[in-house]
Amino acid sequence: MKVSIITVVYNNERTIETAINSVLSQSYPNIEYVVVDGKSTDRTNEIIKKYSSKIGQYVSEKDHGIYDAMNKGVKMATGDIIGILNSDDIYNDDKVIADVVAKFEEDGSIDMVYGDLVYVNPDDTNNIVRKWKSKPYSESFFETGNVPPHPTLFLKRGVYDECGLFNVNYKLAADYDFMLRAFKKFNNKAAYIPRLMVKMRLGGATNKSWQNIVNGNKEILASWKNNGLKTPLLLMPYRVFKRLIQFI
Repeated sequence: MKVSIITVVYNNERTIETAINSVLSQSYPNIEYVVVDGKSTDRTNEIIKKYSSKIGQYVSEKDHGIYDAMNKGVKMATGDIIGILNSDDIYNDDKVIADVVAKFEEDGSIDMVYGDLVYVNPDDTNNIVRKWKSKPYSESFFETGNVPPHPTLFLKRGVYDECGLFNVNYKLAADYDFMLRAFKKFNNKAAYIPRLMVKMRLGGATNKSWQNIVNGNKEILASWKNNGLKTPLLLMPYRVFKRLIQFI
């Protein structure tokens, strides 16, 4: 199976190289690396070009935000399986992609695979601040405040064909909206691998301020409604609880 890994970036000269090396060091041999840059004005493109011979597809042009860039990457990708690794993130080890492919090969009916993630100190990726331990998917998964860690999610490309791309009308929760469609609305078959896949540096857009957290939750509620799904009464209390236990 061919795996496409997409990294989108804008003005992130500080960590883009660690993300690139994280992908290029994977033991699985058949990886297409797609890098989408939003016309960075710092040294980001200079760093990316150092690895041009190992990057399958690369574009640097203005976009309309991170989800628009992700959509470009999905359209560019040619793999059987597609994953997205943000420019602040790194894979936990060099066997992540190999384990994901093995799971897909184990059961040909699986459409999606996901695992666990940890939040780490931006300056020390060995310093774990929060642990996002997921669980196997069930009918009440989203209703009880769960959501797969998006950077650990790998999809057969047919899932995008069926569910569509990221809705750029959502500025903070388009990944949640997409997963709600893929898992809940279209009932794609998912498999959970109980292992750490990704280290995410703290500092994402949604968590930058209380206002962003509030706005992100408003978008999540809107996503349920816009997808024709009944919003669970206790969704937000469950989400708060699930976030708090990540610090334990």
